[in-house]
Amino acid sequence: MPALRTTDLIGRDAELEQLTAQLGIRTSGADRTVRAMLVAGDAGVGKTRVLMALRDVALEAGWQVVAGHCLDLADSSLPYLPFSEVLGRMMADEPDVAARVLEQHPTLARLQPGRRIRSSETASGDQALDRGNVYDAFGDLLSAVAAQAPLLVIVEDAHWADESTRDMLSFLFSRPVPGVSLVVSYRADDLHRRHPLRRQVAEWMRMRGIDRLQLEPLADDDVRTLVKALHPSTMSEAEYASIVDRAEGNPFFIEELVGASWSGQVPGELADVLLVHLDRLDETTRKVVRIVSVAGRQVSHGLLAAVSDLGAAELETALRNAVESHVLVASRGGTYAFRHALLGEAVYDDLLPGERMRLHADFVAALGEGRAVGTAAELAQHARRADDRPVAIRASIEAGEEALAVGGPSEAATHFLDALELVDTARVPVTDVDVLALARRCAEALVASGRVPKAVKVLRARLATLPTEGAEIERGQLLTALASALLLTDTTDSPRETAAEAVELLRGAPPKLLARALLVHAQSLGGWHADEARAIAVQALEIAERNDLTSLAVELHTTVAGLDPDGSASPSAGWRAAAERARRAGLIEPELRALYLLGRLHQDEGDLDRAVEVYREVIERSEVGGLTWSPYPAESRLLLAVALTHQGRLDEAWDLLDVSGQNPPMVFEWLYFAHQMLICIGIRGDDHGKALDRLRDYWGTDGLTAISAGSAELMRAAARGDAAGAVAVYDEVVATVVPLWHDWFQARLRLATLVVGALANAAPHQSADERDAARADVERMMSDGGRVIDFYAPYDGSHGPEYRMWVARRSAEHLRWRWLAQVDPPSSDELVAAWRSAEETAVAYGSVPEVAQARVRLAGVLRAAGDAPGAREVADLARASAHAMRATALLAELTALGSAPAPATGAGDDTVLTPREREILALVAEGRSNGEIGKQLFISTKTVSVHVSNILAKLDAASRTEAAAVARRRGLL
Repeated sequence: MPALRTTDLIGRDAELEQLTAQLGIRTSGADRTVRAMLVAGDAGVGKTRVLMALRDVALEAGWQVVAGHCLDLADSSLPYLPFSEVLGRMMADEPDVAARVLEQHPTLARLQPGRRIRSSETASGDQALDRGNVYDAFGDLLSAVAAQAPLLVIVEDAHWADESTRDMLSFLFSRPVPGVSLVVSYRADDLHRRHPLRRQVAEWMRMRGIDRLQLEPLADDDVRTLVKALHPSTMSEAEYASIVDRAEGNPFFIEELVGASWSGQVPGELADVLLVHLDRLDETTRKVVRIVSVAGRQVSHGLLAAVSDLGAAELETALRNAVESHVLVASRGGTYAFRHALLGEAVYDDLLPGERMRLHADFVAALGEGRAVGTAAELAQHARRADDRPVAIRASIEAGEEALAVGGPSEAATHFLDALELVDTARVPVTDVDVLALARRCAEALVASGRVPKAVKVLRARLATLPTEGAEIERGQLLTALASALLLTDTTDSPRETAAEAVELLRGAPPKLLARALLVHAQSLGGWHADEARAIAVQALEIAERNDLTSLAVELHTTVAGLDPDGSASPSAGWRAAAERARRAGLIEPELRALYLLGRLHQDEGDLDRAVEVYREVIERSEVGGLTWSPYPAESRLLLAVALTHQGRLDEAWDLLDVSGQNPPMVFEWLYFAHQMLICIGIRGDDHGKALDRLRDYWGTDGLTAISAGSAELMRAAARGDAAGAVAVYDEVVATVVPLWHDWFQARLRLATLVVGALANAAPHQSADERDAARADVERMMSDGGRVIDFYAPYDGSHGPEYRMWVARRSAEHLRWRWLAQVDPPSSDELVAAWRSAEETAVAYGSVPEVAQARVRLAGVLRAAGDAPGAREVADLARASAHAMRATALLAELTALGSAPAPATGAGDDTVLTPREREILALVAEGRSNGEIGKQLFISTKTVSVHVSNILAKLDAASRTEAAAVARRRGLL
């Protein structure tokens, strides 16, 4: 029978040339233009064949090549699977190098293929893989191997990659290893809109040194050439035309169609074509092929031998027949896989239901009895499909614990949810599993992966199963977990009441349970009842320290640090100390919480530079712990973007919130998008109304989403002079947020002020009757803002610079409305003074957009008051900031005021700055932080800060962005 493959690479010469040239394989390594390539294409389009050719070229050029494969484990996940394969290959090919690296990084040994099989041991906390250590260790391994010769690392089928593998790839993409090139392939047609890799690819493509090669279908001429190579004998034109037409340039389809033609038939459906291969096999070989289809993407020889009832010689003969018939392929590692995944799927789907269950049961028996080795995830998958619920439950729990141990909370949550579903749907009650403990563990994994609402749902469902009488300790533990989760999400339920009930139920419980309940109760009270919260937290801390509950004590120190009894001391030092204490103890979640609170404190105090540094620290530390999307790091990303937005670094904020490919929980995806729209529509004035309409569906999932999106709508309405629209948006936001938070949430002051500004913008174009009608709306907004001010009056800690900025802006916007609407108009001095105050408070907070907005309004009132020079000076400053931010709405408002730019300053101004100041100013203009500038110039951050302050003073600039804009205008850069 003619071969179904050809050794010639047909129709892909250009693609191969691009890969080898860009990766520097056929040229000097120093000449390569990229360090990594993504190879994309539809299933069967020839990605693997191109990579095989690339491998051959690399080997001929003296490169080392190693490959890892992602596997389709359906609902099961095995973190870092392709890198386990790479590690195993390197241990075989370069044992000395691998041994040296493993000695330096012993945690990497957990990823050895032989260490990932099931065992009786349960991964414990001290065995858990630190994700940062794994990243560094793997980077060192690649570096050590590449020291001998350039190394090409290939990762195939990334569309099946688990979240941990995708994160590892992101690490390798962002931190290149000298001498190492990385090629990653994936099925483009598998990347549906919600596929996690789709947005990940977009993120990777924005990185420097990453390029993508899209394999397109073969041209018709190439199809004919391939058909001739596959089938050298004569074919009729009708047969050629049929294959060309139906294959649509897909090499795999061509091979299958050509193979089917030898049987004298050309089936009408692709599935039929795939299954034709089985018709040519003998019954024993078909039986083995069916077993392989049940195993999954690939299966070891040992597992096949354990599942089949064939003798060794008979099994080997059948496998040889399958391999020679191009149904299966064998690897050097002793595993077998289908030549194409579609073929395996077709074979599996062709099995009868009973046959499928029986074969899965055979795999369960082989794995469970120890006759073959495999992972807990594999065992769980087979047990579920065999309807062996007891085994499936235990294996799913084991797989979840293994996933947590290597920093895969998302995968762990999936396994735990599977186990809970199996328990709930079991025909016979499951007695050997602590279902309540499983539910709590599942909730922990869900929270760690950022799916807090799902965690709440799981805990509520378990609470509903408890009897109304008795089970106090069980109910108390679930309520504690529920209250802790409720604190992390917006809900109409009261975490404070839930936590208090848990404490009462656990009064006589073991110290650990009571201390945990008291901790959550103290957190639920927070700053609203600081004295009571501190008393409860201190009580819990005493219990924890008395009973050597180290992790609880660390968390409690964080809580106590933020509960100063008289409010006279800043908790900054306490939270930093708590974070360091948690880091020393290896407790990542308490560390993230302490750092998050510290960042919030700096932001509330108006120290945006320090807030930015701390938020970045939270994000970096979360990546090490595998907790990127847990609530504190995820919200830190948003707050970092908010701080960057205030600093005028809008592009940085936008990029930070662009989570394409990262697959965050939906609540954060839409929250980030809402702030992007605030930048895009609210500040820059772009028109993307449909995006705001899409966001409406997600207002109720998170109060911040409603506030950010609503603010964007209010700013758009103000720019258009749409007073009625602004009032309507305000009412909708309030109606959405109040049930989630409370009546007088602090952001309501900002929202009401924006509405007053929109009403003021509309006033000059309104009739007297319309202005009179608007008076009621203005009074309502002023009243609402006043209620917020009164509500927060007793809480000194809430009166930060941002709060004072909006209080001043509120008064100024009200006076502006009275002036433009001619309703009890203020004097010019009163109006100017109010906007000077608004400008000063915005400068004090450091908000570049708000400073610019205040100056635009100030320029208008100065111009109206007859101070043309003053108006022009302020307008020039506002214009510089608006241009730097590309804020078309502000520029349009300046144009409407009749303001024109001032003439450029003469060329001698550069003497006002020292050479070092000019050097630092250039880096400031590039958006560098003080820390980054200090590192680049080898000076301390404090010294940079002093220089920046001098630059701002010399240029009479209120912010870094304004200084850069002034410098550009004067030709200093």
